[in-house]
Amino acid sequence: MNLTNLLKIAFRALLNNKLRGFLTMLGIIIGVASVITMLAIGQGSKKSIQENISEMGTNLVMVMPGADMRGGVKQSRSVMETLKLADYEALANETSYISAVSPIVNTSGQAIYGNENTPTTVYGGNEEYLYIKQLKVEDGEMFTDQDIRASAKVCLMGRTVVDNLFGEGANPVGKSIRFNKIPIRIIGVMEEKGYNSMGMDQDDYILMPYTSVQKRILAITHLESIYCSVIDESFTEEAIDEITELLRRNHKIGLGDDDDFNIRSMQELSEMLTSTTDMLTILLAAVAGISLLVGGIGIMNIMYVSVTERTREIGLRMSIGAKGRDILAQFLIESILISVTGGLLGVLLGVSATWILHAATNFTTVIQPWSVILSFAVCTITGVFFGWYPARKASSLDPIEAIRFE
Repeated sequence: MNLTNLLKIAFRALLNNKLRGFLTMLGIIIGVASVITMLAIGQGSKKSIQENISEMGTNLVMVMPGADMRGGVKQSRSVMETLKLADYEALANETSYISAVSPIVNTSGQAIYGNENTPTTVYGGNEEYLYIKQLKVEDGEMFTDQDIRASAKVCLMGRTVVDNLFGEGANPVGKSIRFNKIPIRIIGVMEEKGYNSMGMDQDDYILMPYTSVQKRILAITHLESIYCSVIDESFTEEAIDEITELLRRNHKIGLGDDDDFNIRSMQELSEMLTSTTDMLTILLAAVAGISLLVGGIGIMNIMYVSVTERTREIGLRMSIGAKGRDILAQFLIESILISVTGGLLGVLLGVSATWILHAATNFTTVIQPWSVILSFAVCTITGVFFGWYPARKASSLDPIEAIRFE
């Protein structure tokens, strides 16, 4: 019996039991759709995390005060004074893997304009801070090196602070505010970045020269951190080793002694979060894949029922010359048709569900072609695997006993 006839017989058998065939496909449809949707959510989360980390800075490496022990008590970073301006100058002048460096000091407080006030954070940095943090000036201008040397009372404001103090869409350039009773003139407004995926407002800040924050607000001489931008992400490890060697030399740390500083990179954070996201994606796909297993068992169950119902038909076919392999192929084709059709419908449902989820919730989703191919391949293999045993049973029936079957 040729393949064309077997396909016709299989199609006819499925069309005679449309509802039962659809219900059998339902497990495969739901399984494939679930796998595609879960993988799209996982990949979307991964992409969103990577984009947010990228927005935090260009190849960012952060140098922070380390864990110091005083009287057997570990001190917090807020009271550490291990980073000095000399460290910043050394990193700016003596490193080969760093393209930009900015000293960082910051404090929180109340910004006041007239009768309006808002809590915010003031960051102190230099001109390279904008490049490192991927920020742009929308209105006005950035403070200059002269402003830094003079500890000028000037600032740039994030859009959230502007809206809270001056009203939405206002341009406050040239006006003055007070921060902790200190008058500060606004020379620029930063371009809006919005909220990141963690729900943090990236526009709620004031940026000043680091010397102004040190001398006029905090009255300190040390730095709270140093931000560095590596020339290329591939050189992050080399840059960290170079920074470590330079700071240990500057701080006169002996061989075998602990560092009095910590270094963190966005690459390290990205790898950690990506690893976590990949694990969650695999877990989601595995849970969704259980539906495929259930769908496969459903195919096996229905095929066993079909073999039992059509025992006399099988006996008649074998009595007029059909061989065991023809009967095996007939039922196996039926099983594969159920799984493949269910897989196609599942792909359509999964892709549609992913688009609807993105449109309804604005949640980032990414449909990878390999996830569609993998889901479809798995459902096809499921049809072959779970359809083989009922088909094998049908092909091994004794023709005489099959004809007698009631």
